[in-house]
Amino acid sequence: MGTVKAICLSAEKGTAKRDVGQAELVAQHGLNGDAHAGDWHRQVSLLSLQKIDAFRAKGAEVEYGAFGENIVVDGIDFASLPVGTVFRCGEALLEMTQIGKECHSHCAIFHRMGDCIMPREGVFARVLHGGMIKNGDDINVE
Repeated sequence: MGTVKAICLSAEKGTAKRDVGQAELVAQHGLNGDAHAGDWHRQVSLLSLQKIDAFRAKGAEVEYGAFGENIVVDGIDFASLPVGTVFRCGEALLEMTQIGKECHSHCAIFHRMGDCIMPREGVFARVLHGGMIKNGDDINVE
């Protein structure tokens, strides 16, 4: 079991996301109001708090959403789980569709730190069933 620490959105692609505290997950779309939502396999991105904290320990000053992640979760190592894993957060159900991503043009974090964790630690999911989620909610592997 994990705990949602941040729910981050951005209105435009290519910009850092910011923690909004709560948002609506829309089935087959993603987070309502997020630029990356849509009819594809990467509707929502998730990142483990422990991975962010380890990166911060290297001297990086990064806020939630800096890696482009939508949902930060304490207590789940997403990259260790197989594609197809289903998560429940309240009424919402998410299915993990991809682990990591190719980074074509290195982000500002990479240029500043020489590394970025999202390409290897971030995971992506599609929304099977929607619902409201908020910081502090439990998120469980089904």
